[in-house]
Amino acid sequence: MTTSPARVQPGSFLTLHYRLAGPAGDIINTFGGKPATLTIGTGELAPGVEAALIGLEEGVHTTLQLPAGAYGEKSPAMQQWLSRKELRELGDPQETYAVGDVVHFPTPDRKGQFGGVVVQLGAGAVLFDFNHPLAGQPVSFEVQIIGVL
Repeated sequence: MTTSPARVQPGSFLTLHYRLAGPAGDIINTFGGKPATLTIGTGELAPGVEAALIGLEEGVHTTLQLPAGAYGEKSPAMQQWLSRKELRELGDPQETYAVGDVVHFPTPDRKGQFGGVVVQLGAGAVLFDFNHPLAGQPVSFEVQIIGVL
């Protein structure tokens, strides 16, 4: 008796390699390194990406093209000016910034971090974009499902 490969479903624990890329290139790529482990439905991946995994069989290696919005829409409210004084208090007082730099900030509870991209430099402040890098972009999602539990 042969058993069919396990399929990804809500709540599945996965071991997988994946690559997420937008029009500007890779955002994350685990191929060539240690595979990722995650549970579907816990928010470790964007809902649109998790939805694309549902129904895939263990052992599959495929590339899916996800429409813009898989990581939400780009929100103007997620762009914020931070004064140079605030930046000195949050980090290295000697830090210099350039457009395109990714800067990591502590979460309010100081237990994690989040990143912002420098968009514009002002005399006394820096404009950061805190949107996900793939927000509002079409996404190429390459995945190899190694194991499904």
